[in-house]
Amino acid sequence: MECISVFDMLKVGVGPSSSHTLGPWRAAERWILELKEQQAFDAVERISVNLYGSLSLTGKGHATDVAVVMGLLGTDPVTVPIDGINTLMEQVKQNRVLHFGGKREIPFDFDSDIQFKRKFLPFHANGMRFKATLTDGSSISETYYSIGGGFVVKEELTHSKENDVTFSAFPFPITTGNELLQCCASEGKSISEIVLANELSLRTAEEIDAGIHHIWNTMLESMYVGCHTEGKLPGGLNVKRRAFEIHQKLKGNVPYSNPQEWLESIRDTEVRFRQIIKWVSCFALAVNEVNASLGRVVTAPTNGSAGVIPAVLMYYMVIENHDANFDDVKQFLLVASEVGSIFKKGATISAAMGGCQAEIGVSSAMAAAGLTELMGGSPEQVLIAAEIAMEHHLGLTCDPIGGLVQVPCIERNAMGAIKAINAAELALDTDPKDAKVPLDKVVNTMWETAKDMSSKYKETSEGGLAVGVFLSDC
Repeated sequence: MECISVFDMLKVGVGPSSSHTLGPWRAAERWILELKEQQAFDAVERISVNLYGSLSLTGKGHATDVAVVMGLLGTDPVTVPIDGINTLMEQVKQNRVLHFGGKREIPFDFDSDIQFKRKFLPFHANGMRFKATLTDGSSISETYYSIGGGFVVKEELTHSKENDVTFSAFPFPITTGNELLQCCASEGKSISEIVLANELSLRTAEEIDAGIHHIWNTMLESMYVGCHTEGKLPGGLNVKRRAFEIHQKLKGNVPYSNPQEWLESIRDTEVRFRQIIKWVSCFALAVNEVNASLGRVVTAPTNGSAGVIPAVLMYYMVIENHDANFDDVKQFLLVASEVGSIFKKGATISAAMGGCQAEIGVSSAMAAAGLTELMGGSPEQVLIAAEIAMEHHLGLTCDPIGGLVQVPCIERNAMGAIKAINAAELALDTDPKDAKVPLDKVVNTMWETAKDMSSKYKETSEGGLAVGVFLSDC
């Protein structure tokens, strides 16, 4: 049984893409560890990296080459100073030297030692191959696949939805929505209580709380930074940051100096109906503008969809319940992560495999589920909310202009957040006996839709808006 923790579904990392940035970063780290295990690390004389398929076609716009080098340098995406990334890249490019694993200096040419290959490897659309030449003239290579959400696998795993995080026995092993409901019914527990019991089999209550605090604080900070940063996003599209101006028009006069005080100031602001949508959109846009500028966000379940869950959780805290606290945040994220894991096990969270339905669609379903339980919904209504949210994202393509996680990606987070709130409200007014489409059916339908979808619409920038809008138009 594949056991996916809340901390597997919700990871802290660097933008702009979990599959194209965080995954390759982690793959490079993992390769270094394996070289050390094979007693080959100290004998490495030269290295090269080939990026395949979607990693090649949109790799420049997704900063995949930068992520690979950051991983090869031995840096951690959770803690590395964001402001120092460009400096590190310039040093590598100018000196043509790589501080390999943070331990050894070896020759490295940024432009020639990383090759973008348009070829798709048969196992998964996001393939990468690392090769090391050793001092004795021999070589050693390894191939990895970034399968979405920062998950990295090798080809020997049986199919692209599996991962290498944890294979053990949860007290409540769950693969499908139906199994989740059966656990809730037999134990007389809510979904969040079932998920917490599983988490407690992996780590202590204190570790769980500390981890969730870190996730929430990162989400809050990314919204705060996005709302307080103006200008244009990098990459050449000249996309103007919009969260700053929207926030300026919405915020009240209550003073604040940090993200937590900012949250409280918003709670003190009188919000009219029309402003609710603007606030939610502002929160979502803010996160993904930070993500698009190689900022630190929470993969939820991907970087491209990182704004949906924080925006909906903020909606609950500043609109629905001003008394909401850490316990509410924890409950929301536990539920959201479990719904995300069901989609990952039964379908995919990789846009390169399933289009944007696998990113914004899944994040919207996760957010709708978390919000529904917080608002008093039953386990059945929670899954109804997730189903509604995904049902109305089915077939959504991934067609980023210029291979950048900007247009249409940033706005889609705002749309996904609004749909999540709408789905929760509809679910709360639904008698489970009247629901027509079980969550498991929509998960299966999403996967079938993904398999039928043309590769042009799966994060390749070869179809849709990516070819319908020319960079010169921007």
